[in-house]
Amino acid sequence: MRRLVVVGGVAGLVVVGGGGALAWTADGDEAEAGQKARLATAEVSRGDLVDTETVDGKLTYDGVREVWTGASGVVTWTPGQGATVKRGGTLLSVAGRPVTLMYGGSPMYRTLRQGDSGKDVRQLEQNLRALGYGGMTVDKQFTGATEAAVKEWQDDRGLEETGAVGPDQVVFLGGAVLVRDVKAPEGQRIAEGQPVLTVAGTRRIVHVDLDADKQDLAEKGAEVAVELPGGRSVKGEITEVGKVAETSGSGQEKKTTVDVEISLGDAETGRLDEAPVSVELESERRKDVLSVPVEALLALREGGFGVEVVDGTRRRLVPVDVGAFGGGRVEVGGGGLREGVKVGVPAE
Repeated sequence: MRRLVVVGGVAGLVVVGGGGALAWTADGDEAEAGQKARLATAEVSRGDLVDTETVDGKLTYDGVREVWTGASGVVTWTPGQGATVKRGGTLLSVAGRPVTLMYGGSPMYRTLRQGDSGKDVRQLEQNLRALGYGGMTVDKQFTGATEAAVKEWQDDRGLEETGAVGPDQVVFLGGAVLVRDVKAPEGQRIAEGQPVLTVAGTRRIVHVDLDADKQDLAEKGAEVAVELPGGRSVKGEITEVGKVAETSGSGQEKKTTVDVEISLGDAETGRLDEAPVSVELESERRKDVLSVPVEALLALREGGFGVEVVDGTRRRLVPVDVGAFGGGRVEVGGGGLREGVKVGVPAE
């Protein structure tokens, strides 16, 4: 414990601990007062000082969306919640016929057959080639070779070998997906264009509903620290910051927020979805400053703050100018401080 007293009519510092005390006057003279206190030292360091603010987030997956299909009839099979479906896999079966996931940025909006052309034809051919069906040129033309590859694929999938592919057979999505919710369970009759699944990408992210008045804390590309369930911390990077504020609730519960997404890279996060996490966002950065541990800072009786400078067996109280706080340290200046100087801190 540390406190300030007046020694001989001038401001002095008393450090109490270990059953005794040492006193220093403002001019640096030492006066013994009982058993010596147990003290430790820390160094004045130079570098960036970063202050952070902690906000709440949730661990989830990117690209949440609903899936529609051109199939109609009774649903005869669905994947389980949490299942991963990859290229060539079955999203669901309708009337005993599988609806297949293929990768692409454009939706399957028409039935493709020989003689057709367009980007969606090339998208189909790229998937057939990736699934091992060759003998065709991957371009924008649906040729006889494309038809042959389609028939071979249809045979393997247990579909009628028509050589034409429609929205009732294929759904194009951006990549592998994780099933979050089954909207059309087995036995339910669905119509063309009805939502059947809610899916997400397989990339782990953290989503933050950030108070709109704190949006300056979130900058795309900035690094953050994320504390996962269980207390483990991993690094993340802000990848998206919403440009439109959203308002929810009413009265005292009314909140205006912006969406922030944080990528966790290859960090091991487990498979929990919607799990709460804590995110440390950088609120201030002071570059190339001198700093000391916060516990080295002493309040002076006459006002302001100081630190104990330790030089061998000598200790002296030095007034300092205090700046920003961050990471358990505080920016200090004045008093002739320089990098590497030792200052007193309480012993543990």
